[in-house]
Amino acid sequence: MNKLIYIILLLFIACNQKKTSNLVSKEMTAEKILGNVEYQAICYGGYRTQTREKQPTIAEIKEDLKLLAALNFKIIRTYNVHYEEVSNVLKAINELKKETEGFEMYVMLGAWIDCKNAWTNLPPIHHEESERNAVEIKEAVRLANQYPDIVKIIAVGNEAMVKWATSYYVTPNIILKWVNHLQNLKKEGKLSKEVWITSSDNFASWGGGGKEYHVEDLNQLIKAVDYISMHTYPMHDTHYNPVFWGIKESEMSLSEKEKIDAAMVRARDYAVQQYDSVINYMKSVGVKKPVHIGETGWATVSNEHYGNDGAKATDEYKSAQFYNLIREWSNNNKISCFYFEAFDENWKDSANPMGSENHFGLINLQSQAKYALWKEIDKGTFKGLTRNGKPITKTYSGDEKALWLEVKTPTSILKN
Repeated sequence: MNKLIYIILLLFIACNQKKTSNLVSKEMTAEKILGNVEYQAICYGGYRTQTREKQPTIAEIKEDLKLLAALNFKIIRTYNVHYEEVSNVLKAINELKKETEGFEMYVMLGAWIDCKNAWTNLPPIHHEESERNAVEIKEAVRLANQYPDIVKIIAVGNEAMVKWATSYYVTPNIILKWVNHLQNLKKEGKLSKEVWITSSDNFASWGGGGKEYHVEDLNQLIKAVDYISMHTYPMHDTHYNPVFWGIKESEMSLSEKEKIDAAMVRARDYAVQQYDSVINYMKSVGVKKPVHIGETGWATVSNEHYGNDGAKATDEYKSAQFYNLIREWSNNNKISCFYFEAFDENWKDSANPMGSENHFGLINLQSQAKYALWKEIDKGTFKGLTRNGKPITKTYSGDEKALWLEVKTPTSILKN
């Protein structure tokens, strides 16, 4: 009899724990998650091969999510819904919530937006949109409604307004159209009113750049979104706008490490300036709402402008410094920072294995944690966890001297 009572009690406790977990998921909203240091954010793609035609399996995604959860990441950003990967991500999270007590992970769901003729041999028409956009938005809504306890944000487009995205960018009125559509669905009860709607784009596209972006449709978009999701990439500007990149005349007597550390602080400050430029433009049009970082990152390898034949910006030490500096700043200011990205993905520049786009991850394709995460290995954060069945180990076999052989000091001289 006592044994029966004990079993019933255990079942009662397990049932209540599951109810509590589901209640927490429903109660957590974008408004509560964004800017909350307990809910660290990261960009996620789980592709392991040189093509997106091979989709990551639910089992593989679960491996990834367990690693991210161990690092205290609780919200991930995805980019489109036209591949099976995103629905698999949502299924994987749903299964992990059932299988693992207290597992908590939310999604900023991206809906990809293209202009007419994007990615074709025809000239892109930037003020007209692809017919595919309507399909993308409809599927994003369906997934948000299917997983209301997981999907907390929908982002309309990724770098879809910035003019250097010549293959596919659209004018702001097209993004505004779909943001208004989603906001109307919320009013009509066809989408949860708690789902926040944004667009995730370069700082310049949000008014922080040149006057060519300062158009009325952008002003209306700023008013229409629930918050602004802006991107900043100092790494790219070590080549394109290197006003901050180099060594000051007054720093010439410092050690090489001290010179690099000083350069990385300036890189962080450059990112903060771009963030502030968006805030300033938003205020100039009479709006006050949250601004978070939808993307920033620092590649560890590059055979292009950013590598040792160019700006000497890409290596694991500088990447780790930027990661730690931007995390510290964003946490201190209660700004969510969707760091790009969790894992290396080599489909992004499959024809150039050493291209920087393939090397933004904190963990590489060999299941090795890059320098930014070496301390996590030492703390045992990944104990019992694997990727592709392999335990997580350190790059360079943990040999910091070997790592430093590939770290180069920028050669540009900055005036004091």
